[in-house]
Amino acid sequence: MTTSQRNRFVVTPMIDAMTTDPGTRRRVPAGAAVLREDVTDAIRSAVFEELAAVGFARMSIEGIARRAGVGKTAVYRRWKSKLALVLDLVSAVAVQGMPAPATGSLYGDVRAVLQLAAYALRHPVASQVIPDLMVEAARNPEIADAIKAALLDPQQGIAAVVVRDAVARGELPENSDPDRALDLIVGPLYWRLAVVRGELPKGYLDDLAASAVAALTKS
Repeated sequence: MTTSQRNRFVVTPMIDAMTTDPGTRRRVPAGAAVLREDVTDAIRSAVFEELAAVGFARMSIEGIARRAGVGKTAVYRRWKSKLALVLDLVSAVAVQGMPAPATGSLYGDVRAVLQLAAYALRHPVASQVIPDLMVEAARNPEIADAIKAALLDPQQGIAAVVVRDAVARGELPENSDPDRALDLIVGPLYWRLAVVRGELPKGYLDDLAASAVAALTKS
């Protein structure tokens, strides 16, 4: 199996979730041409592959169309530019969100959040795409807003639920700050996996969860 085929195999379930959710589908105006969903899915999968292979700056509609096995017209019928395409894709991913854990303890919830975050950050496509988009976000406010919606806002919502439940159980004081909790929980993991790109030693997530809980309960 080629790298392109492996990437398509990995990202297809996520693309399927985006395109089969009624909430993420666009309504087709009366009289408008109906766009084939299988072609749209192929283009979206091709965008992930192209981003991972060449980055946003070098990504082209031609390259996307070639990977998807369609003509450029099929891409332009759906999106007016590569920026519009990427922003739409990032926004669609954000709609899926990530479920908030409900383990019954602060440590369990923190450990579950770390497990999910580690899985996402070690994804073979995301590990290449996200850093590249972050660089572009520094230059383009539209990309910055889309990245915030896709990466930060859902995690802030999860952190708020984790803190709320911990407060209700008496594990955290009522004035606990969800944003600070998110920094303490995910910040070190993001640094190691996305910036340093190091491996996670055995027991790392357990130790990090314990450290985060200790820091949160001392405040």
